[in-house]
Order: sequence, then C-alpha cells, then structure tokens
Amino acid sequence: MRVTLHVVAGPQTGRSFTFDQHDTFMIGRSEDAQFCLPHDRFFSRHHCLLEIAPPQTFLRDLGSTNGTFVNGLRVDTAYLRHGDRIQGGETVLQVEVATDHVEPSGARHYSESTEPSLITIACLNCGNIAKAEASRPDAKLSYVCEACRDKLKQNPQPIPNYQMMRILGQGGMGSVMLARSVKDGRAVAIKTLLPEVAVSEQSLKRFMREIEVAASLQHPNIVSYIEHGTHNGIVYLVTEFVNGMDASKLAKKRGGKLNFKEVIKIIEQTLSALDFAHSRGFVHRDIKEQNILVDGNYPNYLAKLTDFGLSKSYKQTGMSGVTMVGDVAGTIAYMPPEQVRDFKEVRPPSDIYAIGMTAYSLLTGAHALDISPNAGISETVKAIFEKPIIPIANRVPDIPIRVSAVIETALAKQTELRWRTAGEMREALLRAASDLS
Repeated sequence: MRVTLHVVAGPQTGRSFTFDQHDTFMIGRSEDAQFCLPHDRFFSRHHCLLEIAPPQTFLRDLGSTNGTFVNGLRVDTAYLRHGDRIQGGETVLQVEVATDHVEPSGARHYSESTEPSLITIACLNCGNIAKAEASRPDAKLSYVCEACRDKLKQNPQPIPNYQMMRILGQGGMGSVMLARSVKDGRAVAIKTLLPEVAVSEQSLKRFMREIEVAASLQHPNIVSYIEHGTHNGIVYLVTEFVNGMDASKLAKKRGGKLNFKEVIKIIEQTLSALDFAHSRGFVHRDIKEQNILVDGNYPNYLAKLTDFGLSKSYKQTGMSGVTMVGDVAGTIAYMPPEQVRDFKEVRPPSDIYAIGMTAYSLLTGAHALDISPNAGISETVKAIFEKPIIPIANRVPDIPIRVSAVIETALAKQTELRWRTAGEMREALLRAASDLS
C-alpha cells in the first residue's frame, strides 16, 4: 500500500510525493522542509509535519501562525483519509491512498483508482472483531486489539522452552521478561513484540528477516542475540540477560544524574559498539539511556547497547501505526533534525547526535534543548529545528570544559559539524578524560 500527496493548487501544482513505508514529511518555508514553499508568506518556517504509515497518515500543525486546514477546517491534528485536502496559503495537497495492483502475469503496476479494501479481522487473543484496510479483499492479517495489547504487556504469554521469572520492563513495542532456558538453565531476556496495527503475513516475515540480520552483530558492548520466533501470533526475541540496570535507572537511583567519569565510561563503550555497527552498515536509530544496559560497579562498568535496529524494522516493516497521535514528545526528543524531517533516510550521524543527547541527559539530568518538562510534540519539533542547545556548563558548571565540548559537538544541528564517526568521538572523549588524570 502507498500514500501519495498531489499538489493540486498553488505555485507548485503538479508535484507529487509518494510513500510506501513509514516516513515523515515536513511542509514549510524553511529549506530543510521536504516540501519547501519559500515564497508563500502564509506558511511558517516549519508549518506542519505529516507522519505516514500506509495506509495511515497523521497531520500535526507545528504552531503555525496562519494555521493548517483539512477540507476547509483549521486543525491542530488530523487523521487523513483518501481524498482529503490539506491547505495552507495558496497551496493545496490532495491525499491519495492506493494499493499495488498485481497483474496475473506477475508484472506490477500502480493503478490510480485502486483504493484499499476494508476487511473484517479478529483479535488473535480475544477474538473480538474489527475492521482494517488491506491491499486485497482476501488478505490475511495478524491483529491484536488495544485492550489485549495492554493486558499482554502487563502479563506476557509464556514462550515455549523458557520458564518465565519476572517482568523487567515495558515499552511501546511490548514487554521484556527475565526467563530461564529449560534446556540449559541459562538466564535470558525475552522481548515480546506486539504489532500496533493489523499486519500482513508478508510484513511479519520481513520483520523477522530484519531481526535476523541485526542479530548478526557480535560485539562485547552489544547485547547478544540468542533466537527469535512467533508464538500465538506474537513475535518474541531472546537475548542474553545483562545483570544490571539501564543507564536511565542508574541515573535515577543517583538522584537524576551521574558523575562525569561514570558517564564517560558508559558512553565510550556505547560509542565502541556504534563504531563497530556503523562499519557494517547498521544504524541504531533509537539510542537513549533506556537502551544502554550497565552491569557491575564503577570503575568496572560494562555497558551494552540493546535493541539494535529494532525501532527501524518495527516501523518500516509495518508493525507500527503513526506515533505522533498522542503528545509523547519523548519518542522524538533525542532525534536530530534530519531524522524528524525524513524518517527513513537515517545515517550514522543521527546516532552520534542521539548519543550526545543521551550523554547530556546523564550528565545534567535535563534535556539539551530549552523545552518545558511537559512539552508536546509541536514544541519539541520546533525546538529540534530552531533552538540552540543549552551549554552543559549552564546546567552543571563543574564538568570539565573538554568533556562538555566533545558532547556538544555531537549535538550540532548540521550533520557535517558533528563528529565524523563514533570512533572519532570516542577517541576525543577518552583524550579529554586522560587530560584530567
């Protein structure tokens, strides 16, 4: 399935933008918007942001001066459907939702009139009936209703060949459990992944392939993969169990932040993991304190990066719906401008920015951008593009200036001003630390 935005009025009439996987799309006068309208005075620099997860499209106005209109009504947020019209100033875009039509011969072509089919589906867990858009009337979809998603996060299903011990954590995709292998008694962590929307068998298979590829990363600072599979329609991923806590909990235990020497120890190991992964073509895309597990006691910390590539494959293979519906700004607060603007085109510099954000938070107990604690997505996005970071020295004056400079370089809004590689940032951080000893 795909979503196409057709420009049907305004100076750029005739242009079209097509999306066949999870992506973001920004409209505004700024040069960094995908649809740049520099001469339309009714548009703000960063006017509105669309998140597209075919067949779903969600629009969010970014606090624009003159507003965003859908079918003539001014909106702050809106789900968009086939045929809807988005307007700002003189420009109008029309939304088209269509399926990929396959000829009997196997040749593939796109038909302008092939709209998705609305089919009936049953929740795999409780059997409740719902409706979903599919590419064909006879499509087979896996579906877990919202009520069951919540229940299964609280009480995950047992996985064959593992004895469940306790829940370690819960997140947007599912939950993590401590378990013991029946075969050899080994302690493991099992992450159960619950699709947010109805997904096709093809998408599930693609997701499993993505997990398998990412699982090939073997490094002392990356959580080791053991196996994965599906059970009762739910995907599970089994990894080594790290007997410690994530960096976020570690900082919280210490009153909200860590000593800079502890942060250097944790971050340099994470950068080692990133440098290894980047050299093999992998980008993490979701670096934050919660995804760094820390075992042992300082100065003998062992830090391990987890969930490599999981966020990317979860979204791009159609396991998730749109994420901007609620004001969950934390999901994008660590993203650099280029990742917010264009979700699928993410490169290693985006990970470097996110590790900078993570280090900043661990050092200061605060966010690098000047946003309120309860900031919504609109405020957060505008800050990502338009606000400078608050210098670390303003938050915690006693952190050595060379350490602060390494981290602040990673937070440059322009990718070319950041560290060129994770390895280069790690070396700079270790040099700054050695100067203090």
